[in-house]
Amino acid sequence: KESLIFEKEGVYLHTNAKRSNQDTTIPGFIRIVERVSKTVEVHIQIKGGEEDTNFDPGYEPDWAVISTVKKDRDHAPVKESGQWAFSLPLSELYSLRRARFSLGRNFLVLTSRGGHPLPPLHFHRGGTRELLRALHRYIILDPSPVDGRLFLAYPNDSGEQSQAFDRLQLLDDGGSDLVTRFIHDPYATTFGGFSKVTNFFRAALRPPESPIHPRTVQDPSLPPQPDDEPGFELITCGVELGPRPDVTRGQPLDKWEEFLDPEGRVQNPERIKELVFRGGITPTLRKEAWKFLLGFYPWNSTRKERDDILRVKTDEYFRMKVQWKSISEEQEMRNSLLRGYRNLIERDVSRTDRHNTFFSGNDNPGLTLLHDVLMTYCMYNFDLGYVQGMSDLLAPLLFVTQNEVESFWCLTGFMELVHQNFEESQEAMKQQLLQLSILLKALDPELCDFLDSQDSGSLCFCFRWLLIWFKREFSFEDILTLWEVLWTRLPCENFHLLIACSILESQRGELIGSDHDFNTILKHINELTMKLDLQSVLRGAEAIYLQLIQCKVRRVL
Repeated sequence: KESLIFEKEGVYLHTNAKRSNQDTTIPGFIRIVERVSKTVEVHIQIKGGEEDTNFDPGYEPDWAVISTVKKDRDHAPVKESGQWAFSLPLSELYSLRRARFSLGRNFLVLTSRGGHPLPPLHFHRGGTRELLRALHRYIILDPSPVDGRLFLAYPNDSGEQSQAFDRLQLLDDGGSDLVTRFIHDPYATTFGGFSKVTNFFRAALRPPESPIHPRTVQDPSLPPQPDDEPGFELITCGVELGPRPDVTRGQPLDKWEEFLDPEGRVQNPERIKELVFRGGITPTLRKEAWKFLLGFYPWNSTRKERDDILRVKTDEYFRMKVQWKSISEEQEMRNSLLRGYRNLIERDVSRTDRHNTFFSGNDNPGLTLLHDVLMTYCMYNFDLGYVQGMSDLLAPLLFVTQNEVESFWCLTGFMELVHQNFEESQEAMKQQLLQLSILLKALDPELCDFLDSQDSGSLCFCFRWLLIWFKREFSFEDILTLWEVLWTRLPCENFHLLIACSILESQRGELIGSDHDFNTILKHINELTMKLDLQSVLRGAEAIYLQLIQCKVRRVL
């Protein structure tokens, strides 16, 4: 038995969206039906009739124009009796994307959880909003945190807390049950059955010099456990946080030559890192010191070796630049990935740090350098390519070095630290948001519970903080100091998570003391931009670190 929920005619299947010179469109209709047997199954059906290669595509002005960058985009439609027909259970719908392909036509692209997109659909007579309203009866469509034109589909039958986590895809299996257990007993859940996500105190606070797989923390009174899963520690947190110590900041590093030996080698780099962590770097020394912090120059290199490195790196950079510079327009038309990267870069460059005199105005040479370095990075790391936000990382590097080649290699060093943030799977971002939730629960259960009660327990408003390391939260000068502090990797690898905790705790009174719902919480957090005091935030983050490393962690069976 079937019940028709929604139906719309005038929907065209676009079977050849990549080739504007052979455009094949098939008129048809789309419908949503409920199939009732033992369970209710909701399907979206798409059917097309005869081919129509000449039609006016129309235009829906509310659709954003985007450049879609995808690999291996293979459609595998089923063609029956001269017609194209598709049926997709809504439980199998992974995402819905608004896209624009050839001839300025706007399309809707549905992708299954298996990663297979259906042929793009054009609504010649409108009706996309009605379709979305019908879908909302059965599923939740949330904008992707990194792409406003991509909507991710989630079940519409879970509780508020489960939805908050599932929308960020923090959990792979058994989401609702794990979330419920996490809320009621975060320590046991996270450090017991949920320990595969992270060994919290060791992964989040591991010193830089420690190995990737740290030594197991074990109570000496307990025998070894051969059945423990390799690569993970099962720990529980009988954590009793002691008092939070007072922390003072220092002065910026203002001497460089005194750390060099006669041949130009940097002596005692650990002392330099400590000074940078404590106070940052005076502006006149940044151009030189950043190249060491970001791995462009080895700390033990001589002046002559650095001259040789610069010469080699310059040649390598311009060889890569020539690769994309020499591609003709005709070649680029057949390279959708490169064309997509270029479109994204041009769009982002036009808005990046335009308030800064180095990038302000029209036809600014700084913008040209920003564009060229990002395009060259695509050739350097073509698998990752360009992702929105990378221009925010490059702009300060280019401003400080004032050099195309040096800023490029500093960017590669920076990306070594954060490249996982930009990967399409977003697994690294999910893990960081989860770690941040656990940290806040340990540090301030009342604040964490309050945020949970407002359906913001996923801390989704912190996504941008972690993605580009607070680039848009502080003033330009403060972000230079903050980044060089983080580049030291002191006092722990994930110090940026503690910075996020410090910011949240600094707003505790405003958040809990007011009658905020999630929307007003989000508005308040956004209004903190450029109003945060960096030194206070850094003092709070270091104090949290010192407080946490004193807590006792014990191993359990």
